[in-house]
Amino acid sequence: MKPLRALLCGAASAALAAAGLTAFVTGQASGATVDAAGLGGRWYAAAPYLMPLDNNPPDASAIMDATGLKAFQLAFVLAPNGGGCSPTWGGTAPVSSDTAVAGVISSIRAKGGDVSASVGGYGGTKLGQNCPDAASTAAAYQQVITKYQLKAIDFDLEEPEYENTTAIAHEIGAAKILQQNNPGLYVSVTTAGTADGTGWFGKQMLNEAKTQGFVPDNFSIMPFDGGFSGAAAQTSALTNFNSVLQSTFGWNAATAYAHEGFSGMNGRSDTGEFFSQSDFQTVLDYATGHGMARFTFWSLNRDRQCSPPDNNGTTSGTCSSVPQAAWDFAKYSVKFAGATPPSSPPPSSAPPSSPGGTCTVAAWSSGAVYTQGNEVSHNGHEWKAKWWTQNEEPGTTGEWGVWQDEGTC
Repeated sequence: MKPLRALLCGAASAALAAAGLTAFVTGQASGATVDAAGLGGRWYAAAPYLMPLDNNPPDASAIMDATGLKAFQLAFVLAPNGGGCSPTWGGTAPVSSDTAVAGVISSIRAKGGDVSASVGGYGGTKLGQNCPDAASTAAAYQQVITKYQLKAIDFDLEEPEYENTTAIAHEIGAAKILQQNNPGLYVSVTTAGTADGTGWFGKQMLNEAKTQGFVPDNFSIMPFDGGFSGAAAQTSALTNFNSVLQSTFGWNAATAYAHEGFSGMNGRSDTGEFFSQSDFQTVLDYATGHGMARFTFWSLNRDRQCSPPDNNGTTSGTCSSVPQAAWDFAKYSVKFAGATPPSSPPPSSAPPSSPGGTCTVAAWSSGAVYTQGNEVSHNGHEWKAKWWTQNEEPGTTGEWGVWQDEGTC
């Protein structure tokens, strides 16, 4: 949804590729180290999503210091907004010329962590939609892997792409090609969650994977934005999704759980559901108790209390809308990875301001009406309205939203 430096040793990488996920999970459970830097592959399975260029990006180094987190799922790699089959961040920032995301990755790796890149997400144009076939889709993603020396990638397959059978065939085919061409590459596939596990399009995607003979490290569902109410509804969906995996691939329950993942949403969801820290703990207990392969959430940009606190009203891309200390939800990812987060609370729960100078335009107001061309300031950036809007917070809807980010003040 709506993104670690784990350089695998040659022998460990070959063993991982040959033995598959079962051996990987067993190795992680026994505390085995699968990479030269001492960062086990389990961290990739625990990496929460982070938008490095949008939604008031938090300082990844500060999160690492406060929580012990080592892995980040950077989001999202998309096709160019103007068309084409080359990778960009958010549809606007070409990977080929990027320095900003590369800088974030360098700072994370300097502290002993690493990243995965997530492709797709909700909204925007996906490479599987624009590229003519699986091979060219894979070639576009290979540019991302090569530039950032990635050891992990996530395919976030959801609206509107997963309703397009051709695009999904391109994405699954690309994932298979990347898996074959990059030994040891950790590959996750994330899709929508429903009460019965996943919906018609999610099941169609699984059938496409079966047809192509592709098995990633995990298939993860997102049990939110679908009428869910707390952890009980989520664990029920995970149980049902396990049955879907069994029936699709012919696995038993244990094997299906070893290929199953959870991707949650911290705090208030897009549709007004609420997921608290206790809900995360319940799902974490379920995941570890059933030997699940992944536990992640959307997103670290939201893993801080709103300022002023907004514990009922709106869903934000920059805070959770529930009471919390900063980075509370990240600590559950740390636990899933098998580490122990610090016991002391982080010093601040307010979203940090983006760096920049003094803003020269009026601050955004939720009650004001804006029309095309109106400019506002918000979270240290200046924004220009693309069309009529009211109560749509700048920086919360990505590049395809109403507000165009004109940079820091």
